[in-house]
Amino acid sequence: MSEPVNLATYFLDRHVAEGRGARTALYTGERAISYAELAKLTNRVGHVLRDAGVRSGQRVLLALGDGEEFVASWYAAQKIGAVTAEVYPFLQPKDYAYYLGYTEAVAVLADAVTLPALRAAGARNLLVTDVPADELRPGERPLRTLAAEAPDELDAAPTTRDDIGIWKFTTGSTGSPKACVHPLRSPMESFERYALGVLGLRADDRILAVPKLFFGYARDLVALFPFGVGAAGIAFPERTTADLIFELIARHRPSVLVNVPTMMSAMIAHPAAARQDLSCLRLTTSAGEALPPELHRRWDATFGVPVVDGIGSSEAYHIYLSNRPGEARHGSLGREVPGYTAQVVDESGKPLPDGEIGPLRITGPTIALEYHGDAEKSARTFDGDTLTSGDLFSRDASGFYHHHGRADDLLKVGGVFVAPGEIEDCLLGHPDVVDCAVFGRPVDGLVVSRACVVARPGARVTEREIQDFARARLARHKYPREVVFVTELPRTANGKLDRRALRTAAS
Repeated sequence: MSEPVNLATYFLDRHVAEGRGARTALYTGERAISYAELAKLTNRVGHVLRDAGVRSGQRVLLALGDGEEFVASWYAAQKIGAVTAEVYPFLQPKDYAYYLGYTEAVAVLADAVTLPALRAAGARNLLVTDVPADELRPGERPLRTLAAEAPDELDAAPTTRDDIGIWKFTTGSTGSPKACVHPLRSPMESFERYALGVLGLRADDRILAVPKLFFGYARDLVALFPFGVGAAGIAFPERTTADLIFELIARHRPSVLVNVPTMMSAMIAHPAAARQDLSCLRLTTSAGEALPPELHRRWDATFGVPVVDGIGSSEAYHIYLSNRPGEARHGSLGREVPGYTAQVVDESGKPLPDGEIGPLRITGPTIALEYHGDAEKSARTFDGDTLTSGDLFSRDASGFYHHHGRADDLLKVGGVFVAPGEIEDCLLGHPDVVDCAVFGRPVDGLVVSRACVVARPGARVTEREIQDFARARLARHKYPREVVFVTELPRTANGKLDRRALRTAAS
């Protein structure tokens, strides 16, 4: 029989039962919310969800901004045995309509920001916060009012490690997002192996994340993994900017910053970067997309905060390759997280020797069961506890892995395959380049490499200068044949470069 586990019981209620209920679990705005307070709110929201008709195994869709109610609602759904799925709180109605139809969620949690778009998308059975009750329509109920009237005690559903509890969506950067279906053992194993085994989270940590909590990378590192050791997370509802991150660091003095390369670049380029006091940080994580070596070097020179770069995916639940604190190598994603094994393979699945590039096959305890509703793609991707990634890697002689982009992003220029990431990293070394992306554009039956470049404000760099810079540092066939200057690059809600949008805009 599978081992019993309820995520709310383990990560929240356990601290109250063991006498740590007064410890701060979450900082949001000017409030410090204790484990006991958060556990009570979780119980109240759990009653509201049950009264709304949610039963064990059914989906609950969270379309909420970051804060106490997001975290309590997530745990409430888990406590009653429901399945949680979260979406970005700044989507268009058509996007919400897709998620509503795909998840068949029994209840949807919304706020003042998401409610108009959800209404336009045809959402039903809405539990809404931050909207006056007299402004709600039929099928919409006031979450905060109902929670205040509900009991603050709630028995946990008798869930087990093998029960399905979490849907993690793919980013949708190359197609419609799909849900990776995870049993409850996935977050438990990831906590033990990555949060403890790699990051070494401890009870005195305060963790601030750049991405919003709908992104599992951030949610786990703010409101799940720290709770496992009695530490605290920091949540904020505003859109993330470098100014806001600096302000939150000054206010809360976090010890861990959960970061992405895009924001690392923005923080470095900020006019007041040199005056920021980041001495409270013992490390910053980086994930979500590849961290260019040049950007890593700039971060080190500007802030001196150790970077723990890693890679994970919704398919593997969280991080499966990572550098270690104090052992980071620029341009490397480190080694396997404890409990995982990895192999670089060829197209037939045969392991490749060190130095050669191919897809990564990763085996571990947190591999998703399937993509919901896509049996064909599931069969190509998952094989029990083994995942075949769509990303290309190589392993060096020291056992460190290096990322070479996605297989479908490779360019064939003059009959030779070229990885856009190699060109992008080169261009980031130019003093006037803040951000860039490279992709292939068909011209007269051939593929031409185009670089979209975000230049430093006030810089007067030209296309020829960028091309000459690349020619001097790369093999001749790799320099970008076209260079266009843009104010910003398209990003997904998770902060990843949206190559599909980039190609569409250029076509």
